[in-house]
Amino acid sequence: MRSRASESFLLLPLLPIFLVGLPPMLLLSFLGFAGLVILGVLLICVGLSGGLDAKNAFNEEVIVHGYARRSERAVQTSNLHSAIRFGTAMSATGAGFIVAGMVGFFCFG
Repeated sequence: MRSRASESFLLLPLLPIFLVGLPPMLLLSFLGFAGLVILGVLLICVGLSGGLDAKNAFNEEVIVHGYARRSERAVQTSNLHSAIRFGTAMSATGAGFIVAGMVGFFCFG
């Protein structure tokens, strides 16, 4: 007979995959396709909020502290661009969830 040790070693590497996949499955099962639309709207709000906060911090740095050295301006600009890229990615993901929820609702609902 085979021992059960080989199967128990699979538990630890597969646990993060299970934990990451659990919330979307629960969201889809409890709320249906409308849950995907709600999640999409929330992700778009997160993306817009992140971009606006980054622009606010950049403008505050320029207005309050004045124009800094070139290296400091480069750091501030880099932070602004990375935050805007993150916000754009979150908004695109939210739009994808909204489209997926609408397609699921109208095609399979």
